[in-house]
Amino acid sequence: MTQPNLSPHYDRLTKHFQTISHFEHLSALGDWDQATMMPVGGGAARGAAMAELAKHIHELKTAPFLADTLQLAQDEMLTREQAANLKEMNYQFFQANVIPASLVKAKTELAYRCEHAWRDQRKNNDWQGFRPNLEALMALVKEEANIRSQAQGLSPYDALLNKFEPGMTTERLESVFGHLKTWLPSLIQRVQHEQAKEHRFNIESCGSQAQETLGREVMDFLGFDFTQGRLDVSSHPFCGGVPGDVRLTTRYDESDFTSALMGVIHETGHARYEQGLPVNWRGQPAGHARSMAIHESQSLFCEMQLGRGSGFLSHLQPKIAKHLGSQLSTEQLTNIYTRVNPGLIRVDADEITYPCHVLLRFEAEKGLIDGSLSVADLPEFWAQQMSSLLGVNTQGNFKDGCMQDIHWAVGELGYFPSYTLGAMYAAQFRFAMEASLGSVDTLVAQGNIAQIFEWLEQKIWSQGSLLNTDELVKQATGETLNPDYFKRHLEQRYLK
Repeated sequence: MTQPNLSPHYDRLTKHFQTISHFEHLSALGDWDQATMMPVGGGAARGAAMAELAKHIHELKTAPFLADTLQLAQDEMLTREQAANLKEMNYQFFQANVIPASLVKAKTELAYRCEHAWRDQRKNNDWQGFRPNLEALMALVKEEANIRSQAQGLSPYDALLNKFEPGMTTERLESVFGHLKTWLPSLIQRVQHEQAKEHRFNIESCGSQAQETLGREVMDFLGFDFTQGRLDVSSHPFCGGVPGDVRLTTRYDESDFTSALMGVIHETGHARYEQGLPVNWRGQPAGHARSMAIHESQSLFCEMQLGRGSGFLSHLQPKIAKHLGSQLSTEQLTNIYTRVNPGLIRVDADEITYPCHVLLRFEAEKGLIDGSLSVADLPEFWAQQMSSLLGVNTQGNFKDGCMQDIHWAVGELGYFPSYTLGAMYAAQFRFAMEASLGSVDTLVAQGNIAQIFEWLEQKIWSQGSLLNTDELVKQATGETLNPDYFKRHLEQRYLK
């Protein structure tokens, strides 16, 4: 006798969200191709095609039957994990349902045009060319923010934050970042004073092909599965694709290999998280990464907690010597990768000054959304903030100032805080890990890096989105976000 189906509505939903996942897979690959392989003349056609695909995915996420079916599924016999998946389905439905398909299509198409033009405009320091594109895109972003705000009872900027970091608020960020401002400036000055006595080492020129070969070997050392992913070149490094087909990119500077190499390590952290997400939940909302801050915690764990430690660099040194012919010692590499030097570019910043770049963008985004800052005034605001926070001059330098990141060129506001939150989570994970495994740096030096990734897989990766962020962090570390671990990490590494 066949058993009755106790969850028909839930089962219908899983099939529908699996279909959505298939289309999102194609969208992710379209994004990757647009950034890496697409010919210059393909931008307009690709933008129109991707806008149409985004509109279709949006329509699937707002299908008329979903509202009733999601409600009916609440009363079915579900496991704890199925209930968590249903909760994520409701979240996705709500996030999509408040935005009209026409706005989704218009924003996607404009974002593609803006980003495609931004590549050359940035190279040419062409703020006047970029500005009208950004103004048009910001108008749509503000329209989206206001719609989401009204639907969720949040401020417009909180509504955008919620897309990337569910549950995070401006108030909580201002508290966390406000605390950061009380000790970070003095730490930067203190470390710079100590490092002023250190010898500076010259970095040899290296061809991009040799750097790529080195990067692939380091990715292999970090456990990246090349049967389910690849490494390419783009104007802005990123990790895209889907868990079973992860696409990483970097960019090479032949006069300084250190940036691209650490960029590869950073993106590999993202990729390991994607490849480690629960296979049995692929295609379902509960199988997605928990949030962008948790995603950034994994990339920054690889780059900062592992990659810049002397234990990891001791393994890296012979690989660098083999592929690049570099004579730098492990001690010299450690000196280079822990050098604190306020600079223009966020992605090249050291881990102590990096949060200042995020603080600037956080304030700018709030102003752009609430109207207190116009796009036209962005370069001057940027110059003032960079001077105040880092003592760096960006007057007239738009390409290394407010045009340097891809995020605004594609209309994504609310993402930047995830980077510093991720650094804080990464430090917290490391100290929790060390309570049971011992020193992470020692483990790596001894070749026991697998133990580190096993801990992350068990505590973070395999959990997908079955828990909310606070639950995930508390289960892994015993407490929710505690920024004091980040301070402890920086003082431990940089104060002799």
